[in-house]
Amino acid sequence: MKRRNVYAGPYLDRASHLRQDGSWFRSALCDTDSRAVPVWRSRNLITGDDDPRAAFVQIEDIPSDRRNADDLILLGRINGTNFFVYEIESVEPPSLLAGARFEDLRLVASLLSPEDAGLLGYARAMISWRRRHRFCGTCGAKTLAAKSGHVLVCTDPACREEQFPRLDPAIIVLVSDGDRALLGRQSTWPVGRYSTIAGFVEPGESLEDAVAREVLEETGVRVDAIEYHSSQPWPFPASLMLGFTAHAITHTVVLHDQELEDARWFTREEIVAGSPLLPPSQSISYRLIEHWFDSGGDRRLGDVRRAAG
Repeated sequence: MKRRNVYAGPYLDRASHLRQDGSWFRSALCDTDSRAVPVWRSRNLITGDDDPRAAFVQIEDIPSDRRNADDLILLGRINGTNFFVYEIESVEPPSLLAGARFEDLRLVASLLSPEDAGLLGYARAMISWRRRHRFCGTCGAKTLAAKSGHVLVCTDPACREEQFPRLDPAIIVLVSDGDRALLGRQSTWPVGRYSTIAGFVEPGESLEDAVAREVLEETGVRVDAIEYHSSQPWPFPASLMLGFTAHAITHTVVLHDQELEDARWFTREEIVAGSPLLPPSQSISYRLIEHWFDSGGDRRLGDVRRAAG
């Protein structure tokens, strides 16, 4: 791809070959150049108002009782610097750095550099996984971290089940009949916002089958010519969005499963006129709409949005 989706990209060396090396992990915790990515209530530390950036803390500034393999997860290395993530479980947001504050990543990601957005998304996803797997899913015993935080091992000697960071694959698709795009909206979204059709892949189902099923279930439209576009990590909390385009072979919209409040066809002219309100620009849903819009005429969606202010 000429342009990567937000949260994606080779923004760090994940250093997977070092995860099993306990001595290296301990030495990295003593390295004064190592940095930590704090996460508080699923929020990331941000500094700067006009030019927001990810904020990190020095490893020695973490309380000594948290500076261990149970609390810190290795993210990887950037230009030779080790990066770890740890969760802060306080009622109020701690004051860690002057001028820094904890923000919802979804609200600031489009303003960050691709590297910062990717790293913070990765950090948030790892903390979310750790929080949801404190106990073994097989026997219920507590789990302990291993391999630099990338494995959780059951503490019951008779079980010793290992759990790894998980992702939930979800398809997201721009359905078009050429001149129109099929978009839907959920009742909880801002008034007027519409987006592409999406849903989770079910067991025993291919991605292409999931695309056809979700579109049919949610809108009653049948599709063919399903083609892969791109993917996007979506750490809210642990999805991998797999983007597709598809061609509609029927056009009547019927809301079968009531997951959507509404679904309808939109022309490029309607989008230029400001209806509907489109999803945030950092989402793969926007990229799919942009891909369809730009392929059908001389105008670019990005130019249209900039002209509209």
